[in-house]
Amino acid sequence: MAVLLLSSEKIKIMRFMSKKSETQEQDAIVNEEINDTNTENNIDTEGEDTIDTSDAALLEVAQKELQVEKERYLRLFAEFENYKKRTAKERIELFKTAGEGVITAMLPVLDDFDRALKEYSGEEDDVHVQGMTLISNKLKETLRQKGLEVAETEIGQTFNADDHEAITQIPAPSEDMKGKILDVVEKGYTLGDKIIRYPKVVIGN
Repeated sequence: MAVLLLSSEKIKIMRFMSKKSETQEQDAIVNEEINDTNTENNIDTEGEDTIDTSDAALLEVAQKELQVEKERYLRLFAEFENYKKRTAKERIELFKTAGEGVITAMLPVLDDFDRALKEYSGEEDDVHVQGMTLISNKLKETLRQKGLEVAETEIGQTFNADDHEAITQIPAPSEDMKGKILDVVEKGYTLGDKIIRYPKVVIGN
């Protein structure tokens, strides 16, 4: 009877040990699965970090390219604005001097009228002189309406190479007339803001 009890207790102990072993094995399997899951999570996290880093680099490159294109656009816009202003100015100047060739060709005619009227300056009552004076004044007024103006040059004015054309030099009558205009041989004319013929002058030396 004692032997049967002992065997019964032994069987229970063996069953208990077997269940404990199974439990340990299950725990080991569970722990292994948990470890695998953590490892996968770490891999995914590292992958996300890599992706985030890559996205940041791409964003930085895109921002730099955007800045370059923006600067290029601003330069092109500024150049275009300057081009518009320049062409507008040239167009205005063209309108002002549109008949420059014709008007320049008429200047010798004005010179001839001036010389003729100067020659007959003492005969203002002569009908021929009066007629010539009327024609001269009408021609001058017509050209003035087109923008022609006489370049004012006076005797005693300081010579300026930008505004005058010196054809000769003669001894100055006084010390203070050196480098100054002594005579105007031919009138100068401007059309708009442009000099189309420089006054020819004699300067003191």
